[in-house]
Order: sequence, then structure tokens, then C-alpha cells
Amino acid sequence: MSSIRIARPCRVLLVSAAFTSFALGLPAALAQQARESLPPVEVSPAQARKPAKPAAGVAQSARRAVARRPAATSAAPKPVTADSTPQTPLNSNAVAESASRLGLTVRQTPATVEVVAAETMREQGYRTVSEVAQGAVGVTSGDNPAEPSAFSMRGFTNSQINTLYNGIKIGPQNMTSRIVDTANLEAVELLKGPASLISGEGAAGGAINFVTKQPHTGAVSNEADFSWDSLNSFRAHYGSGGSTNVQGLDYRFDISRSTLNGFADDTNVKTFGTSGQLNYRISDSLRIWGAVEYREDRSKAYWGAPLVPVAFSGSHATTGIVSGNYVSNYNSTNLGAVTIDDRTFNTNYNVLDNRNVAQEVWLRGGFELKLAPDLTLKSQAYGYGAERTWFNNEIEAFNSTTNLVDRERFYVAHSQRLVGTITDLIWDTNIAGFDNRLVTTLSSSYLDFVRPGAANFPGDSVSLVNPNRGFYGLLTTQQQTARIDNEALSFEDRVKLTRSFALIGGLRVEHIGLDRNSTNSAGLVKAGFPFTKDWAPVTGRIGYTWEAVPGLTFFSQYATGADVAANNVFLLGPTQPLDLTTARTYETGVKHLFWDNRAEWSFSAYDILRKNVYAAAGGQALNIAGRQESRGVELAASVRLIEPLRLWGNIAYVDARYADYNFAGGSFSGNTPPNVPRIVANAGASYRFFTPWPVELGITGRHVGDRYNTDANVVTMKAYTVADVYAFVDIPKTVFNAVDQARLTFRVRNIADKRYAIWGDPFYPDQILLGAPRTYEISAAFKW
Repeated sequence: MSSIRIARPCRVLLVSAAFTSFALGLPAALAQQARESLPPVEVSPAQARKPAKPAAGVAQSARRAVARRPAATSAAPKPVTADSTPQTPLNSNAVAESASRLGLTVRQTPATVEVVAAETMREQGYRTVSEVAQGAVGVTSGDNPAEPSAFSMRGFTNSQINTLYNGIKIGPQNMTSRIVDTANLEAVELLKGPASLISGEGAAGGAINFVTKQPHTGAVSNEADFSWDSLNSFRAHYGSGGSTNVQGLDYRFDISRSTLNGFADDTNVKTFGTSGQLNYRISDSLRIWGAVEYREDRSKAYWGAPLVPVAFSGSHATTGIVSGNYVSNYNSTNLGAVTIDDRTFNTNYNVLDNRNVAQEVWLRGGFELKLAPDLTLKSQAYGYGAERTWFNNEIEAFNSTTNLVDRERFYVAHSQRLVGTITDLIWDTNIAGFDNRLVTTLSSSYLDFVRPGAANFPGDSVSLVNPNRGFYGLLTTQQQTARIDNEALSFEDRVKLTRSFALIGGLRVEHIGLDRNSTNSAGLVKAGFPFTKDWAPVTGRIGYTWEAVPGLTFFSQYATGADVAANNVFLLGPTQPLDLTTARTYETGVKHLFWDNRAEWSFSAYDILRKNVYAAAGGQALNIAGRQESRGVELAASVRLIEPLRLWGNIAYVDARYADYNFAGGSFSGNTPPNVPRIVANAGASYRFFTPWPVELGITGRHVGDRYNTDANVVTMKAYTVADVYAFVDIPKTVFNAVDQARLTFRVRNIADKRYAIWGDPFYPDQILLGAPRTYEISAAFKW
């Protein structure tokens, strides 16, 4: 972005800020109270120093989350120093890059944001990003192999939630996301509600950002982790980072490998990931950096258990997993009252030659330049490439006429290339006595997407029990392409009106250009193709934070989002509606840190409306729903009552409904969207014994309410409650002189061996994904 001129942005920013100050018309006496400004933008961090001793109870906070330094965020990653802000029980001192470019901490942001740090992932045993999401407030997830790492929060699911990688969107979740191991991650950030200001189109329900581990300034530190469980799964990770012998050059390197075996026969997910980054401080005013990352996952996929008539299963019928009466979406036979047959708990109906593979490469690099004491320019360029393949039997539909399971194959591959730039201009100033920070962001990207897919769909029928899995069979392919140009200009501003009261707002103007083509198996262009379409959504946010007393912050916001009405931008066809949906939210809440940083709680209430909605009707069909309404409350708390004991918990209630959802076959108005529970709750407790070899015992529990697998709401995935227990021992340094920290952990997941439905794919409504049974795990972690 070397063509960007600085003089024009400076004038625009000055006029904008002056107009804001004039419009407010506040007296100078009031303006003089606005003294506590945001932390300065740091290009070259200070000399690493030993952190000050945190307040009592903070060092072992309820979430053990390492808060990142609250410096201004931008497209480029922040430098990490050895002295970090003291952590808090809910990690509200952390900066969430996906929530704001202003460098705001969670507590300073007028929205509900969670940052789950690497230390929390390690303690809670989160192996994948889906497991991270399940511990968050009001979030559920399911690794349906058609759409792995799918999430549901605040009544919205899948492509209505942007999935970001270091703040960059690569495409709609249900096309591009994969199972991601947490080993190489520094944090997972969750921003609730419409959030297109930061991440653009697709964030009608929120955004989830995966942040890779970054270099720090200071002594080199190393870490290694290993684990094995009773399904014969294993994970291994090594990481290293710190300052090199070259003055100003810091590095970070991580490599991980895992095989997570499934409970169903012949199912697993194998992952490999490596990432590295160099930060080089050329001077006090200039830093350059570069990063590279490679990820790979290979799965033998589990596609779920078929819904079966209770009358057929007889004594093998189960209760407490699903209920309802169902007519097969695939073969149209009436199954009547349905169940999950206990003989299918571990059955894999996929073909023997199935595969589900992805390879991804990231290249990122940029600079941070302090143009003046109050003006900083940050920019990065990135390139991303991915190759993905699905080659499976994906449909498992019980046929009540033949008493067999009807199957159908599906093949699709992706070849994706994405290049782009993001540039931030950050201006810190004081206008009429008010501290003000304004970030202007210009981003652009070009995406090329080629999608060879099946033109025929081989099928057969197999027995419910001990099926002959067979092979895929004859494959005939066709091809689709999508080319997408994206440019966006956004402004985000924070002005302190008093020491405790701040206004935060922003506006994003985005252009999306789509060029689609589709050919048949003979290479002939299909009817209606090629076609082009352009959109120009305008989204934003306005809100405030008010720290009524130290540690007690009230906030409210109005925010908007936009996403493609019909499925996602990669798959739009010429006969589908080509409009964007719009979403808005009203939200208010409070965040409270107290008791010498030993206790923290947060509360929020929200009202979200999404208009012009198109929803899955089973198979690949879409129905129109005029509106989707979602209202709810969320509460999270964490406290260390005494030094050895910590307690934490969260609960979320949401009432999500369709309105004006009428079609030729009837009406779904008043129905709940798929995979949206009304109640989600998590709780945990641990007690630490301060013996020569410190031991900690802990338990976590999770409750998820009833959900539906389709808009029709005829089959209920029943509520479930599961619990994990763990114990770990910290081995003193005197035992291993070369190791600073060593920990051995024993964990039991789903201790009661609960059988439950974890997810349902509305495009494949004849089958349900089951949750994993009880497993035992041992792990070891070392730092030196």
C-alpha cells in the first residue's frame, strides 16, 4: 500500500475529530476531566523486564488466562513483551483484535467479547477450537465433516458467524473452515452479535478469531506437550520463542502433530501444523515482521447415526437422545416416532475409500511505522492457498419400506487462492481537552475459487446393523468457479468525554464483486451462467463505556452486520436471491472486576434482528424467512474465594425465532433455527493442594438445552449434561534441573458416559451426530 498518501488522511481525520468536538459542545471544564487515554501505540517495545508481582489471587486466576498487552491493535500483530498486564479471572484485560482496532481491552469494549488464552486451553484440556467454543458463554459447536468447526451463538450458526485467522477472513465458514488444533494458538477470541465493522460481510451473528502464537521480547523459552487417550489418540507439540543474538530480532516457532481417533469404527482426524514468525525492530519508530504457516488435516469421517423408527428398533430404541415424528427428507417414507438405535452408536456408514483432506498455507508480512508521536502507520500483505477434498458417503437415511439405510455419495474439491492487504492509520490526539484515538483502515483482497464437484451421486442401501460399507463407485465431475474482489474503508473512533465515560463508534463501507461460472460434466456452461453481482454494504457500531466506580463498567451498543441471503457467496446461483441480509443488535450490560482482582463477573442483554433470511430446507433446497429474531441474556462469573479454591460458571438464555417464514408447503413462523439451544450453561471448580509437589483437582460441567435439527422443528435433539474431571501435579524444578515447569495431568472426559446428540446438519436431516463417550487421557507439559 505504498501508494497511500498521508497528508490527505491527516486532514480528513482532523476535520472529523474537530467536527465531533464542536457537535458535542461540551464545556472545557468537563473536557479537562478526560485524562485517562488509551495506551500509546508501541512500535518498539521497551526493554524486557521482570514483571511486577500480581495482586493476591491473580497469578492463579479462575481462568488462568494470560492477558495480552493492551496496546493498539491493527492488521499487523502486536509485539509481545515479557511484562504483560496482570490477568483477571475472566481475562478482561486482554485485547481482542477481532473486536476493535483501537487497542481496547475486553473491559473497554462496548460489546460482549471473550478471549480464551493458551493457558486456559491447556488447563481445560481443549484440543480443538470446537472444544474451546463449547466452554464459552452461550456457544455450541459441532464438527460435522461437511462443515467442520461450525458454531452457534446468540441464535445464529455456521456462515452467519465469521471465522477469522489472525483477523483475516478467508470465506464463509461452511465452505472454508477446518478442524483446528489449539497447540499453535495463542488465543481464541469470540465477539458476540453483528460484527461486520471489523470483519465485514458474514458477521451477522458474530466473529471467532484464531490467533497464532507470536514472538516475545526477552529470554528464549521453550515448551513441549504430549498426550494420549483411551481411544489411542495422541497429540504432540513443541514451541520456542524469544529474542535472538541479533539486536531487535525476535522469533516464534511451533510445530504440532495429532491423531484424534473417533468413537465410531474406522474414524479419525489427523492434523499437522507448523507456524513461525520473525519481528525485527529496525529502530524505535519502525518494525517489520514476517510469518509463515502450514496446516494439514486428514480425516476418515463420521457422518452421524440415522434416525430410526422406534417400532423397528424395539428393545434397542434409546431415550434421551432424540424425539419426535419424522418423514424422511431423502426417501419420503414415514418413520413415525424416531430414535437412535443403540446398535448404531459406533457404526460407520461411510465408504471404505472415504477421505476428507485439506492443506493450507499462509504467508503474511508487514511493517509498523511511527510517522509522528501521535501518528502510526501499520500495514500488512498476505497470501493464502488451500486445497480441500471431500470424498464420502454423506447421506444415511433409514427407509421404513425396506428397513434398510439408503446411502448417497458426494464428492467436492476446492482450490482456493487469496491475496490481500490491510493498512491502518492510527491517530492519537487531544481535541479541546478530550483524548481521542481514530483508526482509519483500508483493505482489499482478491479471491479465486475453483470447485470441481460431483455430477452424479452413486447410492445404495445397506443394513442398519453391520452394514457392508463398500466403495465410492463411479465418479463424474463438473466444475464451478467464483472470483471475488473485496475493498473496504472503515473508521473507528474512541473519545473520552470524562475520566470514566467514553464514546466508541465506527463505520465500514465495503464493496464485494462476484463473478460466477458453472459447467456440466461435458464442460458446457450451464443456463444462467456466467453472471456477476456487486454489493456495497454499509455497517457500523456506536456505543459507550462508563466506569461508574473503579472496576465497574457499564456499556451499551448499537451494531449492524450483513451477509449473503442465500447460503454463501461462493455458491450463489443465478436463480437464487442475490440480496444481502441485514442484521442489527441492541445490547447493554455490565462488567465488574473487584475484590483485589480475585473476582469478576459480566452480564449482557441483547436484541438482534436479521432480515431477508434464506434457510436450509433439507437436501440443497432453500426456503425464505422474512426475519430472524433473537433475544437473550448472558452471565459469566469467576471467583477465588480462598487461595486454593476457584469457582467459575456461565449461563446463557436465548429465544431465537423465525418470523414471516411462509412457503408453499406451510409456515415455519415461530420456529427455532437449527442447533440453537435455549439454555447453555458451564460451571467448574478446582482445589489446589500446596504440597511439595502441588496437586490440583478439578471438575467442569456443561448443560445444553433441547435443539432442533431443521427449521421444521419436528425432531428434537434432547438436552444433555456432561462433566469432565481432572487432576494434575506440578513437578518441582529440583526434580528436573533443566526444566522450569513440568506438569502431569490425568483427565476423564464425559465421566458419566452420557450418550447425546451434539449436532444436526439441516442439509442432511436424516442423521444426527452423537457426542463422544467417556474417555481417559494422560498428558505431560514442560517449559524451560
